[in-house]
Amino acid sequence: MEYSLYDFFKLLGGMALFLYGMKTMSESLQKLAGNKLRTILSAMTKNRLTGVLTGLVVTALIQSSTATTVMVVSFVNAGLLTLVQSISVIMGANIGTTLTAWIIAFFGFGKLSISALAIPLMGLTLPFIFSSKNSQKSMVEFVLGFAFLFMGLGFLQESMPDLQNNPEVLSFLQNFSGRGIISVLFFLLVGTILTVIVQSSAATIALTLIMAAKGWIDFPSAAAMVMGENLGTTLTANIAAIPANISAKRAAFAHFIFNTLGLIWLTFVFNYFVEIVDHIIGGVTSFHPNGMTSFLNSLSPEEYRQISTLSKAELSPQLAALQDQYLSYQSSTSYGLTLFHTLYNTCNVLIMVWFVNFYEKICLAVIKPKKGEEEDEEFALKYISTGVAPTAELSILQAEKEVEVYAQRARKMFGFVKKSTNMDHHDKKFLKLYNRTEKYEEICDRMEVEIGSYLAKVAEGRLSNQSKERVRDILRGVTEIESIADSSCNIARHLKRKMEADVNFEEVIIRNINEMYDLLDKAFDNMQTLLKSQRITETELVNSKYIENSINEKRNLLKRENVENLNQGLYSYQNSVFYMDIISECERMGDYIINVIESLEVKHI
Repeated sequence: MEYSLYDFFKLLGGMALFLYGMKTMSESLQKLAGNKLRTILSAMTKNRLTGVLTGLVVTALIQSSTATTVMVVSFVNAGLLTLVQSISVIMGANIGTTLTAWIIAFFGFGKLSISALAIPLMGLTLPFIFSSKNSQKSMVEFVLGFAFLFMGLGFLQESMPDLQNNPEVLSFLQNFSGRGIISVLFFLLVGTILTVIVQSSAATIALTLIMAAKGWIDFPSAAAMVMGENLGTTLTANIAAIPANISAKRAAFAHFIFNTLGLIWLTFVFNYFVEIVDHIIGGVTSFHPNGMTSFLNSLSPEEYRQISTLSKAELSPQLAALQDQYLSYQSSTSYGLTLFHTLYNTCNVLIMVWFVNFYEKICLAVIKPKKGEEEDEEFALKYISTGVAPTAELSILQAEKEVEVYAQRARKMFGFVKKSTNMDHHDKKFLKLYNRTEKYEEICDRMEVEIGSYLAKVAEGRLSNQSKERVRDILRGVTEIESIADSSCNIARHLKRKMEADVNFEEVIIRNINEMYDLLDKAFDNMQTLLKSQRITETELVNSKYIENSINEKRNLLKRENVENLNQGLYSYQNSVFYMDIISECERMGDYIINVIESLEVKHI
């Protein structure tokens, strides 16, 4: 076999260059688009059809279904998208990603080949490489990525062993061809495994196009590989989601279900799809599924060498005609596979988009929270809908209920802090609790924005003076609850700094902190009780202030005792700093809690 180790590494290098070009091009497009893509994703997903269209457009723009999926998952986390909406966007991304295959087929296998123009194209970016403008830098990165992609594709084509010099390759693959459903399943599995290994469906589709164009495999086998590559990219996403949160797992699993069910129905009508593509492409370029293989078998090794390496001017008229036929087969094969890919994904979406709710139920049933992992870590507003309610009264009522949920979330954060304080920081669970606290803090920040934005829309309508005042009070309460969450996160950070300093609190410090926590628990209980009614009597207000005063007095007492304890050498000054920082933050939290209570409407009796 005339295929050296050098050729193999050249093949790997071409793959690396292709992947790097794809990554660079995708990232630069995302930078150029900026927040506009995020705005599109969050605004254009009101129903499943607009969700599909959004996923299609965004993926076509940034040339990466993976990047689209990552954005979708982040929006599910932030509550901007529900799981149902995310599924429809991912479906659209499946169609959008086929544009990459069309670009590769048109510029890599068509009459207009970019590979030869890649270096001059990169030269055009030279004046802008050192530009200080971000937009120009991103444009340079895009052009370079585009050029790298097709340079890599060119190396892949050159380093792929040819059949004339390596006929044993074809004989090996032919053992798995022409066996009906068994052949389809075999090449489907090959495409799946290849994509999981390479971690890029675009790269494996490019490889499949080259293999088919060079006659390694017949068209049906290549089409089956494309189906497998579609499945392989979902497995890659699921592997990446293993350490991620439950929303990421569910979104990735929904993608997997969608493509798996698509593969099942397509397997039964596979031959019909191949015939449809053959009819469409064959009407233009005399394409036949096995045409490339048959054509190559009819050539002698010398004829193959000449038509694949020499220019048309260097060939005899007979060989020039054969070269035209060879190039025609290559382009028609690549166009045919790309069309198959597009038709498959489009038909799959048109069928499956009506079962989005069914997918959601499967995801919720299969991907359940682990022990200790709460559903509400995946934030979605519970009472506030995406649009403003028809009446101001109902809008305000929805916001009040959401504020109650918001307070529950902030209270849960405080529970994490309490556990962390009474835990040895060498315990592995300590960092997990810290990470959960930070996660909740991010969610609380998003809740503040979402509730505030909702109330701002409500305030734009016709409201009575009393309703306007109530909206202002709710906004004030929302701000204070967010500050409570910030305080919990600050305490967690003090505990983490203590961990990094590798110091332990003495029993007297732990006891005093827990006494302060008990007072805060009492204040939390009181606040949550009052939030349920959203009304407060003057007596309840006085009682709430009494609880807050007890927190202030406890802080003052502990500060005085701290000085005496330091003089007696009960603990180090470093421990004293961490200790007092936590106590001061607890006192501030008490202030925020009373501010929330004061934002409630006073009920005069």
